[in-house]
Amino acid sequence: MTKTVLELNGVSKIFPNGKKVKSVLSDISMHVQEGEFVSLIGPSGSGKSTLFRLIGGLEKPTAGEIRIEGGLVRGERGRVAYMPQQASLMPWLSVSRNIELALEIAGMERKQARQLALEWLERIGLAGERDAYPHTLSGGMQQRISFLRALLSPQQLMLLDEPFGALDALTRLHMQTWLLSLWEADRRSVLFVTHSIEEALLLSDRILVLSAAPATVVREIKVPFARPRSEELWKDPLFNELKLDIYSLLSPVQSPDPMK
Repeated sequence: MTKTVLELNGVSKIFPNGKKVKSVLSDISMHVQEGEFVSLIGPSGSGKSTLFRLIGGLEKPTAGEIRIEGGLVRGERGRVAYMPQQASLMPWLSVSRNIELALEIAGMERKQARQLALEWLERIGLAGERDAYPHTLSGGMQQRISFLRALLSPQQLMLLDEPFGALDALTRLHMQTWLLSLWEADRRSVLFVTHSIEEALLLSDRILVLSAAPATVVREIKVPFARPRSEELWKDPLFNELKLDIYSLLSPVQSPDPMK
């Protein structure tokens, strides 16, 4: 039986706004199974980052409950591995030490952390950069290190908050392919925020489409394509059909041309 790693039941979030209140999330119910890759996609300002803060224990929901591996989340931190939009590497530490420190904070002995960091840097083709400092690396390299740091953390759930959004189009495409290959080998549970419909379809097992704030889940889409996947998927007529379907959910009053 497949284990549920993350479960949200009726989660809402309201923030005070002067004499009024601002409703950001409304009755969100969703789940992520063990080894599943789930993407969230919605309009800007629809509360995706707020949802991540609730799951990560940085905020508490106004209503509803969040469970990670069956345990109720009550504002505790450290129960998820998190990769933000920017790499957020410590500039005064080498590539290897950035990874090692994250593992040591998670409770791993320093010697073991260093060995694991070096093994994985070799695996992803960055062993030659282990003593380099973050500012000397390209954006794509920095994001690889940031993802590796999250991947090696012991938590079962990874939250990826639009990690490729700041990269140029070609680097982003390469990173998507790289992430796919690495995830296929590890199959961690992932909740992924993106604004790219193509990216969501390429990477995900399921896609949850959110409405504008106060956000609610307007559609759950099970991605029907077999794994492993590649960019060749973009040529599949069903891929483009699903892309248009999701676009219509996100932009019901905008131009019908999804290329604009």
